[in-house]
Amino acid sequence: MATEYASSGEYIKHHLQNLTYGQHADGTWGFAHGAAEAKAMGFWAINVDSMAFAIGLGILFLFLFRMAAKKATAGVPSGLQNFVEWIVEFVDGSVRGSFSHQNALVAPLALTVFMWVFLMNLMDLFPVDWLPFVASASGLPHLKIVPSTDPNVTFGMSLSVFVLVLFYSVKMKGAGGFFSELAFQPFPKFLFPVNLLLEGVGLIAKPISLALRLFGNMYAGEMIFILIALMFGGNWLLAVFGGTLQWAWAVFHILIITLQAFIFMTLTIVYLDMAHAEHH
Repeated sequence: MATEYASSGEYIKHHLQNLTYGQHADGTWGFAHGAAEAKAMGFWAINVDSMAFAIGLGILFLFLFRMAAKKATAGVPSGLQNFVEWIVEFVDGSVRGSFSHQNALVAPLALTVFMWVFLMNLMDLFPVDWLPFVASASGLPHLKIVPSTDPNVTFGMSLSVFVLVLFYSVKMKGAGGFFSELAFQPFPKFLFPVNLLLEGVGLIAKPISLALRLFGNMYAGEMIFILIALMFGGNWLLAVFGGTLQWAWAVFHILIITLQAFIFMTLTIVYLDMAHAEHH
């Protein structure tokens, strides 16, 4: 598919552009046909592909786990039941090891975060040209199938976790206790402006680092797949080398997509544990 573009740069730009829907400069609504046009649509433009794949994968996760729960037996378990039980036990062990308080929300949240991020990351293993080619044949200008390479998705998830952190910080410590935690540590109370600045920056950095870590790693992985795909536009020797390189990177990338899902889940648990903890 790389041979259909005038240059390698055009091919890369096309594959890194989301399917964005919004209002054009002339007042009409429709899909953007380039990065500049998508940017001009402003805040209310929607990356339709990111939303569709993220929601679809979330529904797939719920469907599979619900089906496994409904068909669970005490006898010889099915392959799906084995997989679901292994994931649940793995997440439960992570929660027990990182969360030292009582909250019935944390374990289900950790399971949802881990599986949802993992499934979104897993889309990066699809060949970079297959689904965009189908979309192009259907008349769509662009299609990105990995939601976690869209900062809007990663920031949406991290900000949701951040809201829970703020909620439980105030609920467990009270508004005054939470403010005291920010204003009177680590230096003496008369330096509370410095404390507030340092602790405030640290607090705000949590959702930013959570979002950018996932986005950066997955975006870099997608970029490498796209660069490897360019090799298939050359001679047969380069194409064979590209195929071998693509296979090797895909195998290694399985570790990356799993690790990033685990890190996102673990930091979510740790941040909520810190929100529940009393500081003296």
